[in-house]
Amino acid sequence: MTDFSPSSYDDTFARDNLPPADQWPVLEFTTDALQYPERVNAAVEIIDVPTQTFGPDRPALRTPEGTVWTYGELLQRANQVAQVLTEDLGLVPGNRVLLRSPNNPWTIAAWLGVLKAGGIVVTTMAALRARELGAIVTKTRPAVALVDHRFLEDVLTLKETVAPELRVVSYGGAAADDLSQRVLAKSGVFTAVDTAGDDVALFGPTSGTTGVPKVTIHFHRDILSIDNTFGRQTLQLRPSDLVACTAPFAFTFGLGILVVFTLRAGACALVTETAAPAELADLVAEHGVTVLATAPTAYNQMLKAGKSDQLSGLRSAVSAGEHLPQSLWQEIRDRVGLKVIDGIGATEMLHIFISAAGDDIRPGATGRPVPGYRATILDFDGNEVDPGVEGQLAVIGPVGCRYLDDERQRNYVVNGWNVTGDTFVSDRDGYFWYRARTDDMIISSGYNIGAPEVEAVLESHPDVLEAAVVAKPDPDRGAIVCAFVVLRDATAGTDVKGQEIQHYVKGQLAPYKYPREVRFTASLPRNPSGKLQHYRLREIVKSEAEA
Repeated sequence: MTDFSPSSYDDTFARDNLPPADQWPVLEFTTDALQYPERVNAAVEIIDVPTQTFGPDRPALRTPEGTVWTYGELLQRANQVAQVLTEDLGLVPGNRVLLRSPNNPWTIAAWLGVLKAGGIVVTTMAALRARELGAIVTKTRPAVALVDHRFLEDVLTLKETVAPELRVVSYGGAAADDLSQRVLAKSGVFTAVDTAGDDVALFGPTSGTTGVPKVTIHFHRDILSIDNTFGRQTLQLRPSDLVACTAPFAFTFGLGILVVFTLRAGACALVTETAAPAELADLVAEHGVTVLATAPTAYNQMLKAGKSDQLSGLRSAVSAGEHLPQSLWQEIRDRVGLKVIDGIGATEMLHIFISAAGDDIRPGATGRPVPGYRATILDFDGNEVDPGVEGQLAVIGPVGCRYLDDERQRNYVVNGWNVTGDTFVSDRDGYFWYRARTDDMIISSGYNIGAPEVEAVLESHPDVLEAAVVAKPDPDRGAIVCAFVVLRDATAGTDVKGQEIQHYVKGQLAPYKYPREVRFTASLPRNPSGKLQHYRLREIVKSEAEA
């Protein structure tokens, strides 16, 4: 694990702060596609090779506003960004570069340019504020920040307070020193740094982190591995595809779908900065999107908004980020004719590692390990359990958890397995069935109640837009099921409606699973990547119980 290839990096910060060897997960390279040469730069494989293979005039990126970049144009701009970084900003191989922007073509060019220049990308969400960004900057120590001109303020604040040496450059604006202006003086010819496959390419702050962020570390070969597993084996994009995904690039689900998988397949990405589910469905129909990737919540809201016809042109759809209820999968199948590809991934693992597509899908199951991975279920002592026994999902593959200088590494890796924090059960055919996040399991009067199961029933009620379920401390039962519910008609949140919803759940689940408390709210808390923040709801009910 510590037998590294010779690094191309003068700045050794990343390797210096990897976890100790005995805390690493097992890494396995079990397919022909996962055998890599010693030297490989992921950006070359993602943009240079496809440009040569499919031609420089093929469209690579489109936006709803009408912008189109070809493969040749994207390659040129990535090279120009690398030139600005090395020639103007003094980037040294191994330095970190912070990116802050919504999804747009310039962000992709910047991301590729950083890798070409031998930098390590620290991609952050535009929605983060100075306090959240400050923790990431302190942890990763970037030398340069490339920032969408509309989101400069917080980064400039950080430069004044915690990172005076940080060189901040805007892009997408009209200022003379804007990156989009600087590149005009560059030739667009750049020889990528000859990085090792195990040189660090990406620092990924985990979504949903509170306090000091956990920052995951990924190598150049890891970025290729997620395509050589899920991308090519399960998703199987075609050069003719137009691909859309709602996830930000900082959420590695979006990075894989829109950048790595799409470009290596010679396909085209429809890059949207922001789009509500109903609007996204309209964009799918208007632009002829063939492959869509988003969260179950978005699919559910599209259907509830009457947008199923707008999805009829899709040939493939992917769901990740949250559990996909079987009822929603079936509704999409019945109304749109699509067998949605469900999957589970993690920032620590970079992308999806359990999934199924087409006739391999078993409705209700997340899927089987993607070729190149293996998975099991562990009890809380770290021992493997038999099929049919619930426990902690654990996975091994070509990528794995390595936190940047963080004691929490010991919690994620158990006996070489990456333990994701999800409760699953496997069957004798090798399929894995989601039960709950480990911390979403509610124990009430001795009964185990999976919050997602209750949420799925609540969201099937015609008056419910979305719902979240948490455990509320209770002196008699230990905990009770507490539901936070967003109604389609916000004015209908009465005690009578609450009782109606309780009876509705009792009619579909074992009575002990119904929410003994229903709270109506205007919205549910979500992080910038759109993931529901159950911990914030747990904090509310816990503080009330302690009062």
